[in-house]
Amino acid sequence: MIYELREYVAHDHTTDRVHDRFQKATIPLFERHGLELMGFWVDAGDPRRIVYLLRFEDEQAQRRAWEGFQKDPEWKDAKQTSETDGPIVAEMSSRNLLEVPYWPSSDTGGTR
Repeated sequence: MIYELREYVAHDHTTDRVHDRFQKATIPLFERHGLELMGFWVDAGDPRRIVYLLRFEDEQAQRRAWEGFQKDPEWKDAKQTSETDGPIVAEMSSRNLLEVPYWPSSDTGGTR
């Protein structure tokens, strides 16, 4: 399994618009394209920081899911519509995480 940790920082005064886009457009499209959402959070010290975790079977599944999502006309429309007054995301980062052998895995029922 591969876990992808993504973090977005909203521009000042656009946090609600970022959340709105995630809730109404992005998350339903994630489901359509096989982007398995494991959790969604905001930074307690900076609510403009939105963090979420995705899970994929392997890198090929990850690549395929993101390609389908990025090409989806509904995503392109949602992004364009949400940014009519300019970009709403100031920063974005993504990193892939791999399980360590000493941590219980969800794939093995919680044991190694």
